[in-house]
Amino acid sequence: MPDVRLASPQGKWILLTTVLGSSMALLDSTVVNVALPRIGRDLGASLAALQWTVNAYLVTLAGLILLGGSLGDRYGRRKIFVLGVVWFAAASLLCGMAPSPGILIAARALQGIGGALLTPGSLAIIQASFHPDDRSRAVGLWSGFGGIGAAIGPFLGGWLVAGPGWRWVFLLNVPLALLCVPVALRHVPESAGGGGRHARFDALGAALGALALALLTYALIEARSGSLVVALTAVAGLAAAVAFVYVERHRPDPMLPPDIFASRQFTAVNLVTVCVYAAFGGYFFLTALQLQVVSGYSPLAAGTALLPTTALMLLFSARSGALADRTGPRLPLTVGPLLCAAAMLLMLRVGPHADYLTDVLPAVLVMGAGMVTLVAPLTATVLASVDTSRAGLASGINNAAARAAGLIAVAALPLLAGMGPEAYRSPPAFNAAFDRAMPICAGALALASALAFALVRRPAPGCRRPECRTHGSVTAPPLEGRGR
Repeated sequence: MPDVRLASPQGKWILLTTVLGSSMALLDSTVVNVALPRIGRDLGASLAALQWTVNAYLVTLAGLILLGGSLGDRYGRRKIFVLGVVWFAAASLLCGMAPSPGILIAARALQGIGGALLTPGSLAIIQASFHPDDRSRAVGLWSGFGGIGAAIGPFLGGWLVAGPGWRWVFLLNVPLALLCVPVALRHVPESAGGGGRHARFDALGAALGALALALLTYALIEARSGSLVVALTAVAGLAAAVAFVYVERHRPDPMLPPDIFASRQFTAVNLVTVCVYAAFGGYFFLTALQLQVVSGYSPLAAGTALLPTTALMLLFSARSGALADRTGPRLPLTVGPLLCAAAMLLMLRVGPHADYLTDVLPAVLVMGAGMVTLVAPLTATVLASVDTSRAGLASGINNAAARAAGLIAVAALPLLAGMGPEAYRSPPAFNAAFDRAMPICAGALALASALAFALVRRPAPGCRRPECRTHGSVTAPPLEGRGR
């Protein structure tokens, strides 16, 4: 039984290690969008290259994150976590030194592999190391420090881009890794899952899933060319997706066990997750560009402009979780997406020379209110909809669904909004496309609300089965996941 106490020196070192490791991946997901216009200008990148700068990371992360958890269970969570940190830092160094868009995109794909190795490990290490009496508090502290990292991410990204340069968005990971690795090796105990080295993992499923995501993403980003290569790539992507489903249904040890979707609540909440995080992915990708390209904000001002959303989440998400305990998940999962949809429609006011107080801030505040209402109950309901023994798997699946949805949105939304390959260099063209994109994002959120209202069920009073529990202490979107 794990016996490390949180108050002990070793417990504090373990918490520091997991926070540092997860912060590397978290910071990269929040600061890169702010840097995109400067990256495009310095490297002469097209809009498609900027899309791939975001999506190359998400393809490998979403496709391999469940496999990363399985590798930790088999070979040791500390070992795979440390390998992921080193890999992530090396790929970050390559990103920071990239002389061309192609090399940056390849390095971002390598970063995603590192993220898939380290991301599941941070929460798994806490679960496997701390005494049961301290585990909930350790997870709470880990979530809180992670929330602070998310809050400072856009501001830090803007400051780095405006100061030492966008390359430091990536290079910052190197000193973090140099601090994290020796602490992990010295203070974190090794642990493995019940299967140990005899456990099997689904490498074929992981490869097919990542291949399907990559091919479909390429087809969406390049679809405006209408070439035969794009059409064949789309067909190959669909074939890989079908093969993935076939393999997962027929393997004795699948990465994505089909029977977990026997829980209607789990299936419903993951459908809501896909719609919500598709909208969020498109919103955050395009808003950082809109503020800089069209409204004339500096990178620092654009990053700072979005801080109220995260501040509201840090202040009120725990209360939102407590409210969901009393009302059940159906109400917040219905109302939250509608508030976020209203925020995206308010973003239509953000155009040339937008005033922050009258144009940007109202949308940002409504977005924060919507995310406060939505995110904690969404994550908690995922965990509560399956048996406790499968909570790690459920979290990993939901995490992968959220990442994949954001990936597809970043690939498809510019196409749906009629955004040309050089649109981000032309403020009028980008503004027109942005005005078409925000209603599409709002529509995805309205669909999420309708799905939640129709499919998500409130547990019966006094119900004590696993699917009847909620976890009000969960205060962040799906960032961590484990394998089986």
